[in-house]
Amino acid sequence: MLEFAILGFLFEGRLHGYELRKRLAALTGHVRPLSDGTLYPAIKRLVDGELVVKNLEAGTAAPRHMLELTEAGRAKLLRVLAEPDDVFITDENHWFCLLAFLRYLDDNPTAQAAVLRRRLDFLTAPASFFYEDGRALSAEDVADPFRRGMLQIARVTSRTELEWLKATIAELDDQNRSARVGN
Repeated sequence: MLEFAILGFLFEGRLHGYELRKRLAALTGHVRPLSDGTLYPAIKRLVDGELVVKNLEAGTAAPRHMLELTEAGRAKLLRVLAEPDDVFITDENHWFCLLAFLRYLDDNPTAQAAVLRRRLDFLTAPASFFYEDGRALSAEDVADPFRRGMLQIARVTSRTELEWLKATIAELDDQNRSARVGN
């Protein structure tokens, strides 16, 4: 997820490592604190993989490294956005990271809608955090107030996300229809 997020932020333009770190921390820091021991090896892997270039430039006090996405890096980001691995659909942290950059498929509302449909399918499949005798438990089935709270919060957030997904898919489908009519 970290390397994906780095590619996503560099898609927007060149960044100094410190600025990139601030943006990454704002996106994922509450979930996964970001240390130099995590960030800089990830940047090195992307540079070694020729997805990012690192250029040394003059700075105000000392030279600084500017990071820039290569064409291969742009292509990889767009590929992952259009066809994300299942973890980007099923894991909430990965999902939010994907959503942060899904707009870069702006010329392809069909692909955007397909990603949202995958998430919709995932959310509408019956599931629970807790089971009894093979049956998924709902908040009403659980006496433990903390587990009941987990289930109630999950139900409310899922309901909100489902509404958003359906509305956004409808908007994207309308864009697709308009584009086909215009051609």
